[in-house]
Amino acid sequence: MNKLSLNYDRSRVPLYIQVASVMRQRIESGRWREGDKISTIEALETEFGVARVTIRQAIEILREEGLLDARQGRGTFVSGRPKEKHWLNLANDFDEVISSIKNNIIRIVHIEEEAPAPFLSENEGKPADGYTLLRSVQYSGDEPFAMVNLYLSRRLFLRERKRFTHLPALPRIVEMDDVVIRHAYQTVTIGVADPEIAELLKVGLGEPTADCRLVLVDDHDVAIYAADFHYHRNCFALRRDLLERPNAARSGVDRKNRAG
Repeated sequence: MNKLSLNYDRSRVPLYIQVASVMRQRIESGRWREGDKISTIEALETEFGVARVTIRQAIEILREEGLLDARQGRGTFVSGRPKEKHWLNLANDFDEVISSIKNNIIRIVHIEEEAPAPFLSENEGKPADGYTLLRSVQYSGDEPFAMVNLYLSRRLFLRERKRFTHLPALPRIVEMDDVVIRHAYQTVTIGVADPEIAELLKVGLGEPTADCRLVLVDDHDVAIYAADFHYHRNCFALRRDLLERPNAARSGVDRKNRAG
């Protein structure tokens, strides 16, 4: 048994999806270049320490994605590369967050008008009197790139129900003169696509996702907005100039809060 096969039991993701993920990474990284003939099924079977049917299933996934082409009697060739990736850089301050999402195209896939309160960590404020859950998919052109579960204060949702069900909620909340945001807590983690995320983003089950949680707390220490963004791994990057000096200017939200 090789070293790679020892890792399989650490994941609940089916073997063929794990193998397909490794093979996809080889194409993305350029180790397998477009036009290259990849190893034979027998060689891959030995390398990955799995059954032949598992290798065939993995190849079929990548064939459906347009990355591999199995040619009768000739072998399997790299036929394409993943679409342009890493165009989305998570914002580094609140103004950038607002700017980055204000023009997003969203499609609401589920609304629960009287939802239970979201889980809140100790520093994320206290629950509002009620919440509405808005589950949406966000698009770049025709391609889905993020799935969002947003728990929005029901009081705010009822003020502009139509807008909140058609446009990103955050820019509108910031425009409300009587809403003062004291804290905007952002947490970024790495996750995996569960069945719902995989279906909505059209990715493989268990594929990595970039997960961003954003919680807005108002001047009454109430969490009025709690959203979990699950980004398609092919669009996400985290880019920073580690030598860039912090901008001395305060954000518009900070200025409004300070004036309030």
